[in-house]
Amino acid sequence: MTDCIFCKIIAGEIPSTNVYKDEHTTAFRDINPAAPTHILIVPNKHIDSANFMIADDEQLIGHLVLVAKELAAKEGIAESGYRLMMNTNQEGGQTVFHIHLHLLGGRQMKGFG
Repeated sequence: MTDCIFCKIIAGEIPSTNVYKDEHTTAFRDINPAAPTHILIVPNKHIDSANFMIADDEQLIGHLVLVAKELAAKEGIAESGYRLMMNTNQEGGQTVFHIHLHLLGGRQMKGFG
């Protein structure tokens, strides 16, 4: 999508602090972090929200989670703990309409038992 900020980051048109990239996924630090470690893990394929995922995306979505696990270890937060979160649509807190997984850690997370 030509107006998607994450598509532009993936294409290298907008600078970001990338921490991981492969043929399926790009991960970069959030510019407004909610925790000491706050990384966005984004599929290189544009998908507006979880509501637009299809069966063919199953492996891609699983790959996002495995990348998050690897990044948590690399960031030194795997043992102490971290949160993975994907927001969907406005009331779910989604502000960029390109699915992305938030990796949050480096402090005690509250709520969501």
